[in-house]
Amino acid sequence: MPFKISVLVFIKDAAGRHLLIRRRKAPNRDCWSPIGGKLEMALGESPFECAVRETAEETGHALTTGDLHLFGMISERGYEGAGHWLMFLFDCKKPLAALPADIDEGNFGFFARDEIEALALPPTDRVLVWPVYDHHRRGFIAYRADCTRTLADPITPVTLIVDEAW
Repeated sequence: MPFKISVLVFIKDAAGRHLLIRRRKAPNRDCWSPIGGKLEMALGESPFECAVRETAEETGHALTTGDLHLFGMISERGYEGAGHWLMFLFDCKKPLAALPADIDEGNFGFFARDEIEALALPPTDRVLVWPVYDHHRRGFIAYRADCTRTLADPITPVTLIVDEAW
């Protein structure tokens, strides 16, 4: 299976609400998630450069790498049986002034953290992304998960294995 490298960017507005996109495309079609995208590996793009580019492309929000805090790195093996993902998770320190216009990839909404649990989220985000954001967004965590077993055994939850955290 191919290995893909991507970023997720957690952006808030001045009121502290999270910007999420309801995705129109796979992966995670019809689910709400933070914005992000794949690195331009042929160009040698870094995860920080990708987070700045994806934020500008998807929201129009102009950032510098100094506006970002890398708080997590997750390796997901066998996600949806289609590939492996290495994701870099960023907390954006610069608030977004207004809700972005809809894009081809989806439409946006602002949500308080307690509202997010009631949304249609990618199943692994409930276990692998949001709890990590809640507990590590001011620090750092490197972790991994084997998502292949969810295809063969959808009842057993995916667990994360922490390689490093502070």
